[in-house]
This record gives sequence, structure tokens and C-alpha cells, in this order.
Amino acid sequence: MRTIEVFDTTLRDGEQSPGVNLSAAEKLEIALQLERLGVSRIEAGFAAASPGDLQAIREIAKRVKNSTIVSLSRASEKDIDKAWEALRDAESACLHTFIATSPIHRKYKLNMTKEQIVERAVAAVKYGKKYFDMVEFSCEDASRTEIPFLIEVVQAVVDAGATIINLPDTVGYTMPAEYANIFTQILNNVHGIENVKLSCHCHDDLGMAVANTLAAIQAGATQVEGTINGIGERAGNVALEEVALALDTRKDFYQAITNLKLEEIARTSKLVSRLTGMIVPGNKAVVGANAFAHESGIHQDGVLKEVTTYEIIRPERVGVKSNRLVLGKLSGRHAFKDKLQELGYHLTQKELDDAFFRFKELCDRKKDISDEDIIALVDAKITNIPETYILENIQLSYGNHSVPTASVRVRTADGRVLEEAACGNGSVDSIYKAIDRVTNEEVVLEDYKILSITQGKDALGEVYVRLSQGDCTVQGRGVSTDVLEASAKAYLRALNKLIVRRGDAVEVVM
Repeated sequence: MRTIEVFDTTLRDGEQSPGVNLSAAEKLEIALQLERLGVSRIEAGFAAASPGDLQAIREIAKRVKNSTIVSLSRASEKDIDKAWEALRDAESACLHTFIATSPIHRKYKLNMTKEQIVERAVAAVKYGKKYFDMVEFSCEDASRTEIPFLIEVVQAVVDAGATIINLPDTVGYTMPAEYANIFTQILNNVHGIENVKLSCHCHDDLGMAVANTLAAIQAGATQVEGTINGIGERAGNVALEEVALALDTRKDFYQAITNLKLEEIARTSKLVSRLTGMIVPGNKAVVGANAFAHESGIHQDGVLKEVTTYEIIRPERVGVKSNRLVLGKLSGRHAFKDKLQELGYHLTQKELDDAFFRFKELCDRKKDISDEDIIALVDAKITNIPETYILENIQLSYGNHSVPTASVRVRTADGRVLEEAACGNGSVDSIYKAIDRVTNEEVVLEDYKILSITQGKDALGEVYVRLSQGDCTVQGRGVSTDVLEASAKAYLRALNKLIVRRGDAVEVVM
């Protein structure tokens, strides 16, 4: 039974999804969960892209101890220097450098000859080896590169000291048999390839990412690269949870497994979805809301008689609880703490006290409390973003023949209480105009999303907003049984992020 190593690029390729912009604190939270998931390598970002990305990678490198931290780098000394600056404090670090090799990229993007490509690739690997013991080299757009030239490039970088070779299907163009053949050709024709790891990296433009990844594993790949929930450029990357469960469920066929702690998959998926604002479709394999649901009478009858008639994966295998939570307003602090630990939260005493207080408030508004309610309750608060403005109160006046009016009261970090009112085209618009007035901020609302994250008439509502101010774009999330309150919380959270990005946040010592 072979062990396939997992390279997660949620924080780099995944963050390149349109509209996704993670803060350093959010990146760290995801990285720590990826560590708990058992990911071998975490690509934390592209250090040369911005000072913020470099700082986020550096913080992750300091905090994560059980996974190798990776920074992407173009084949240039300047980029590699930035990667080393970000990763020098890591327990285990890896450079990931790349250059495009396909004819279309050589001609139109790089304007370079084959000889120049090989020279640049070799130089990058040799320079990277001055800093890093572990250097991964990627032939960008490998699936559209002539195989003889691909063999030439791979041979050159292996001789130069590369320890991992990645052959990406960068635009999701190839088919499984074609992609498998690339790995077969490399394994059969590159001297010393048996001494390096061979990695696959597939995009999903034609919906073939999982199939291509599994084909590469059959052909000899020893590492898979992808993202949680399959997020990423265009149609996204291969969904790591789908590959891991395919290998686990069909060990008999693939004779390969990963070292992932599969019971952490559902929690990791939910965390990435919430922090990126990218909602997981209900019919998504492994982690979708309907992945373990049965509505058909025939299916229900079969499952009741023998679960394996219609379930090839047990929900508990990926951390999905099939039963509902029993906690309610009569529950004590001890039971609440035990439930949080069961869900994977380990809070400080102050965080626990705050969460328990808000749990009791929720119990007064909602009869049945589920695991999803508690997860949403805790995740909505634990953001590590300084709160320049804290929502105190909202008052609304609305009628179908009157102009909606909102009054908003906020408390500032230095203790001041401010209040403003405004009219708008609807309740949400009036709330947001009142918040703009009370905070004296001018922003553009780029996106607004609302969904129900639990069931019933008293379900928790979850609101995502994306705000921009100049060149800065941020996201905010709010949760409440009242969607208008959730809308206000999401907007204020995003404003607080903007203020932190500008460096204007008031620092308060408690």
C-alpha cells in the first residue's frame, strides 16, 4: 500500500479565486486546521506578491510545526530571496519555483527559446538550493508541453538538485489517459527520477481534475496538489477531500492511501467556506450538505435495512455527525465546553465565557440548538480582527408604502458611543447608509450574499459582504437569527478589516 503525500495550495492557488481575499489571521486559522488535517505540505502563499503575503507566510511558518510550509516563487533570484525571508523560521520549509514550458507559453507569454527555459529553470533550482534542502520545481502547463522537451527540462532540474517535480495540468486541458502517459514517460526516461517525489496538480476546467489526479497516482505520482473544496483559479483545483476519499474507499483498486485525518475533512471544508465566502454546493461530493442525505423512499428503505445499499462513505468517516445536538437553554457550562471540544474548539477561559454568554442568548431566541448553530456562533466571533466599531443597537422603521429608515448605535474601541440614522431603498440599504454615516467611511459594496446555515423558522442566517475602498478589498461575515442584524455585523466586520489594513485601528489595552 503506497502512501500519497498531500500538498495543499488553498492559501495560494485557492486564494486566487475571484473575490477571495483572506486576512493574515484568517490564513493562519486555515493553516492550523490544515495541520490538524494532516497535510504534508502547506503552500502558504507567494512571498514576492506583496508585503502582506510575505508576512502571512512568515507567521504561518512560525506557528505550524507538523507540516512543511511552502512559498511559491517564479524562477528568479529576487522571488527566491523573498521566499527565504518568509520561510527562514519554519520548522520545515520548501521552495516551490516554476516556469512555463509549453509552446504557447514560450511564444506568447515568455518570448523565450527552449534553451533559455532550461537555463532559467536550472539557475532557479541551483539558487534555491543555497537556502532550501527541499526544492519543488513545476513545469507550468506541462500537459500541453511536448513530451521530449518536458523530459529534457525535468532531467536538467533533477540534475540541478530539485527534490520534487510537479507536472501541472494548468488549464484543465488533458484527459486521464494522456495525463497518466506524461508520468509514465517521465518515470521511464529521466535518470534519477526514482530519487525525487513526482507530483500532480490538476485544474477542473473540463471537470476532469479528480479523474486526472487519480490517473496520475496510478501512473506513479507520489504527491497530489489541490485545495479544500476545490477552490482556485477559474473552475478551481482538484478537491483534495474527493481524492482522499476515493483512495480510502477504493483501497482495493488503487492500493494507495493518504495520511490525512479524514474525520477532520468536514470541519476543514466548513472553515474554508466561511472564511473565503465560497459556498459549498449541496450536491458537492464528500462535503456537500446532501452528500449523506436520502429523500427517495426507495433509498430510505434500503438505508434503513442496510446502510451500505446507498452509502459508500459513512458520514462519521469525514467528521459529519448524523445525530442532532441536544443542548438547550437548561444546559450548563460544563456540557457546553464538552460539546465545543467534541467539535474541535479549544477556547481560552475568556473566549469560553463569551461563547457561553452568546449561546444562552441564542437559546432564548431559538428552541433547538444544533452543532451547526454552535459552530456558526463560535466562528463568527473568533476572527482576531481588532474591533474599531462594535454594534450596540439597530432600530428599523419599514412599511411597504413608506421609506425604510434605520438607526444604528455603535461603540468605538476607545469607549465612545455614536449613533446615526439614514433612509434607503430597503432595510439593508438603510442600515448600511447609517453605518457609513456613523463611521464616516466611504466604501463600495461589491457583493452581498445571504443564506440559511441551519434549519427551521428560527434558523441562523449568515451574511457575507465584500467591500472595497480604493485598491483594498475585504470580506465580512455576520451570523444571527435576524438576517438584518447579521447584515449589520457583516458590514461592520468588513469595515473593521479595512481600518486594520489602513493601519488606523485604535489599540486598546484591556
